[in-house]
Amino acid sequence: QVQLVEFGGGLVQPGGSLRLSCAASGFTLDEHIIGWFRQAPGKEREGVSCISSTYGTTYYPDSVKSRFTISRDNAKNTVYLQMNSLKPEDTAVYYCATEARDFCSGSSIDYDYWGQGTQVTVDP
Repeated sequence: QVQLVEFGGGLVQPGGSLRLSCAASGFTLDEHIIGWFRQAPGKEREGVSCISSTYGTTYYPDSVKSRFTISRDNAKNTVYLQMNSLKPEDTAVYYCATEARDFCSGSSIDYDYWGQGTQVTVDP
């Protein structure tokens, strides 16, 4: 059974940092991509990062580039999203997702398996 569980969200002040974790079970990270997405109330779901286990490549949109970093720990079967210099507009529910493919994608339609989400709130 493919399962993804996110944790590490919470309340942080502007300019602060959080590290989100995505623990995978039922599969290993090889030959998979892992994407991070976020969705705020009234907004469309937005891809914020992706990592390819096949090529080691990563993806970030301009809205988070230079502030967010995705990484993986194959021994723990876990993917992380380090978020620095957080802004109020980063407030959203953050989801991790996976698909058995080689090339990174920032589009939610390319992913079949999703975690339950974790809330990130950036608020003074």
